[in-house]
Amino acid sequence: MPADKIVKDHGSSMAKTIEHLKSEFRGVRTGRASTGLVENLKVEYYGTLTPVSQMASLVAPDATSIVIKPFDPSGIKDIVKAIQASDLGLNPTSDGKTVRLTIPPLSEERRKQIVQQIKQMGEKSKVSVRNIRRDANKALDDEQKNKTISEDQRDKGKKDIDGLTKKYVAQIDDVVKAKSAEIMAD
Repeated sequence: MPADKIVKDHGSSMAKTIEHLKSEFRGVRTGRASTGLVENLKVEYYGTLTPVSQMASLVAPDATSIVIKPFDPSGIKDIVKAIQASDLGLNPTSDGKTVRLTIPPLSEERRKQIVQQIKQMGEKSKVSVRNIRRDANKALDDEQKNKTISEDQRDKGKKDIDGLTKKYVAQIDDVVKAKSAEIMAD
């Protein structure tokens, strides 16, 4: 496999790591209501773990509430149970047809805890990017050992991978900083 293909493949993996981090951040509670808080919450539904977004419509009608309207009203109890069992710290109310979540304002202490949680998620993403770099460097070394690429191509590939790693680690830092600022500003 050519060195530039290895760099390109591993670079796209690093980009996917950033996208995954952003999708995880959608599920982090901020002071505003967002359907992202509950859309990936797994509900035990007829013996299968199902994301809420696949079994109900989710709406955030205002900045302090989320309304969950199940397609099948018999799943309301399961949704309520899953929300109560989650670490969201929200108390669902149900009227038999819909589930309402009221998002209380965050205390300063809770905001700081959430920022720490976000930083940990960012660190995990950085570790993933570094693991991708390690795998790419190993692939380049293997290709050079097998004589399919030259030493110069391997060295250039490693330099390119290091550049991508720095770029994506900086992007992770930017995303974490922006999300932290959003949480502390609310």
